[in-house]
Amino acid sequence: MDRMTLAEKIGQMVQLDRRNVTAEIMRDYSIGSLLSGGGSVPKPQAAPEDWIEMFNNFQNGSLSSRLGIPMIYGIDAVHGNNNIFKATIFPHNIAIGATRDRELVRRIGAATALEVRATGLNYAFAPCIAVCRDPRWGRCYESYSEDPKIVKEMTDIIYGLQGEVPANSMKGVPYVGGKDKIAACAKHFVGDGGTTKGINENNTVIDWHGLLSIHMPGYYQSIIKGVSTIMVSYSSWNGIKMHANRDLVTNFLKNTLRFRGFVISDWQGIDKITDPPHSNYSYSVLDSINAGIDMVMVPFNYTEFIDILTTHVNNKLVPLSRIDDAVRRILRVKFTMGLFENPWADTSFVSELGSQAHRDLAREAVRKSLVLLKNGEQADSPLLPLPKQASKILVAGTHANNLGYQCGGWTITWQGLGGNNLTAGTTILSAVSAAVDPSTEIVFSENPDPNFVQSSNFDYAIVAVGETPYAETAGDSLNLTLTEPGGDVIYDVCGKVKCVVLVVSGRPVVIGPYLPYMDALVAAWMPGTEGQGITDVLYGDYGFTGKLPHTWFRTVEQLPMNVGDSHYDPLFPFGFGLTTQPVAQPN
Repeated sequence: MDRMTLAEKIGQMVQLDRRNVTAEIMRDYSIGSLLSGGGSVPKPQAAPEDWIEMFNNFQNGSLSSRLGIPMIYGIDAVHGNNNIFKATIFPHNIAIGATRDRELVRRIGAATALEVRATGLNYAFAPCIAVCRDPRWGRCYESYSEDPKIVKEMTDIIYGLQGEVPANSMKGVPYVGGKDKIAACAKHFVGDGGTTKGINENNTVIDWHGLLSIHMPGYYQSIIKGVSTIMVSYSSWNGIKMHANRDLVTNFLKNTLRFRGFVISDWQGIDKITDPPHSNYSYSVLDSINAGIDMVMVPFNYTEFIDILTTHVNNKLVPLSRIDDAVRRILRVKFTMGLFENPWADTSFVSELGSQAHRDLAREAVRKSLVLLKNGEQADSPLLPLPKQASKILVAGTHANNLGYQCGGWTITWQGLGGNNLTAGTTILSAVSAAVDPSTEIVFSENPDPNFVQSSNFDYAIVAVGETPYAETAGDSLNLTLTEPGGDVIYDVCGKVKCVVLVVSGRPVVIGPYLPYMDALVAAWMPGTEGQGITDVLYGDYGFTGKLPHTWFRTVEQLPMNVGDSHYDPLFPFGFGLTTQPVAQPN
């Protein structure tokens, strides 16, 4: 650091999106980091080799700078390396929370690290350790649970992403254990899951004790487990923007909790300190850097940021000691990652992308995440597990044959996509076809006519309905209803034939009015690319074991409602989940 100029130090504090960068910019401004925002790819359906070539081109620019400090490259690998064509897409965090399985989440982290390394990249903006207290929040599926104890346990994913911290390591110091591991990022510090009415980026109104007991425990665990970076939340705590909260970012996170990695802003996060965003950028830069943010996701206009911060330092509004703290932390992570010894991406992990082993792991995660909410009335015999041998069955609903809907947001693009041509995977319909006896006739209809259902002599029906993909604010919902015509499909099918309903959603949704019509109900969350995990359990090769990670409300008027509240009157309580036993299948 003694050899670095102010310009070189400030350059290290900048993270840009690849869309706005050349190798020459990396060299000339000593830029510290790049990222691919959702859908920011070298080309459509880019192969791992395309990513590696792009990475090395940018890295060559970094290494050509005066001091040759390598860059770190981040991507939103939040349920697998989900921006990448043909990557394994794991279930979203809410589903993983339903498994309660720490060893599983660690293995998912390790597989994700390999699939990120397959593209040459070395940093994931994961895990999200938000504690979603209101399902109206559009990011609720990125939260493992409403219960901070489960979120704490799921931070074991950091061991998978980064490697296990050596026994003699200092607490709070970042750790990345080799070329098959990547830097992780605990996010979004702090209270992002507790905003008023679940409105994204809104204000979390809670006292200090509540903040520490509900929203902070995941950060204690992440720091102990050696997490390299922590991302600050867009949201506010009691009216103070987190991106400008020196008390929490510097005094508490850095000084009290002794976090030694670097603190990164969210995408244009410092711009949003003011309303409207970017309306007083000079103030935003001043406030955020002095609050303790080390690396700023700019992600486009780097010269504006660099010029303003340089002026603030020269005018002694930002002390040089604050710049040095930021750069020391950034370099500490880069040294820990071994970037100075091994700055280049190579093709040694290409075969890991979408590998069969990872798809098998994702399938296991789907199996363990499914929560059985209903299985026959008291007097009726259970419908599940379903028989594989039947003469004719119906598969219906908007989500039965739609891989994009199955994967949800943060898949290939930021908001996610519909349809079956976005990436490689197995739909629920394809999984049913593979599971049942070859002699069974399968009829598929997204929205079948009730008279047709009535007259067709189906042995049973599988109905898959739910939410269409969304991410962040676009997912905020005050009504939490099924995507049309989901409710009608349940009425039209389940009133006429024995049926199991699969709800493919990022959170609990309004299901009470339809409950009397269905024989069985399964919360399938957003399972990702491996639809056979669903049929593994529907058909009894494995039993149902998942437990609700979030309270399932009766009506949205009850919200927010969490376990332990005085007005707790759920449709299905936190932790609920019926079980079934695997059945011996005929040869």
